[in-house]
Amino acid sequence: MSESIGADSPTSFEVKLQELARANQRTIVLPESNEERILRAADIVLRAGIAKIVLLGKADSVRAKAATLGLDLSAAQIVDMDDPELAGKCASEYAVLRARKGVTLEQAAQKMRDGSYFGTMMVHLGLADGMVSGAVNTTANTIRPSLEFIKTKPGVSVVSGSFLMVLGERVDVYADCAVNPNPTPEQLADITVSTAQTAVRFGIEPRVAILSYSTGESAVGPDVDTAREATKLAREKAPELPVEGPIQFDAAYDPIVAKAKLPDSPVAGQANVFIFPDLNAGNIAYKAVQRTSGAIAIGPVLQGLNKPVNDLSRGALVRDIVNTIAFTCIQAQG
Repeated sequence: MSESIGADSPTSFEVKLQELARANQRTIVLPESNEERILRAADIVLRAGIAKIVLLGKADSVRAKAATLGLDLSAAQIVDMDDPELAGKCASEYAVLRARKGVTLEQAAQKMRDGSYFGTMMVHLGLADGMVSGAVNTTANTIRPSLEFIKTKPGVSVVSGSFLMVLGERVDVYADCAVNPNPTPEQLADITVSTAQTAVRFGIEPRVAILSYSTGESAVGPDVDTAREATKLAREKAPELPVEGPIQFDAAYDPIVAKAKLPDSPVAGQANVFIFPDLNAGNIAYKAVQRTSGAIAIGPVLQGLNKPVNDLSRGALVRDIVNTIAFTCIQAQG
């Protein structure tokens, strides 16, 4: 991406995100049309021209609820999951894709009654460019269909979740904060490369720190060894990528600490992509920064899939949903 996302405030970053989405509009399917926040976000997205929107539901019901809320969804496409032609096409494709698992056409038809499966199948069939769900559904329910038939990109072993952390002029990327509880060194290396690619997609030149409680060769132990091996593997996968690890957060973030702890590193003191050793650390860290510093946490951005499917927090605000739709469009732009 030639145009970089810079920001002098969190709001301007969101505006830039939306501008990039608007420049090459994509179609995003939203399965949870019974949720008010989804409809309000769809209204904003359509009015701003950020994306084309497909809502799954009964047209009369969706339009009546929109009217009650004072929303204009006239530009949205509303798809009825009971439409026999489309439902049949989706079920037939799922049955073919899952035939080795013994899935029958009847079982496939039942699966397609689930909005997450139906929406993901629309993405698979090219009827939408991406899907955003999770305001009502769990993360597992949102991601599971993608793992079954969207699948991961070649050479990627795991789907992972990153957050764009926006604080003033600074935009960092944290991962994995959403999916993998205890990644192996191989998985951590894949997460590293995927997160760097996410950074590039959003105009950020990645400098990656694989975090640990120790910097360089100052300690040994299973956790440090995992970070050390992941660093080695990430460098092999992406030789052009600046990666440092194991490294403590202060040495990765602060140039003064970096000068004392790792003075010859091209990453130390100027990292902007932070890879946490496990989900526990990553999830705690992004929420702590978000809540205590006033940072905007945009995500999770699901990475590693062949086509973009993104999960919302069930506590997502309308603003969060608009941002997620915008970055799903950017992912779909290729």
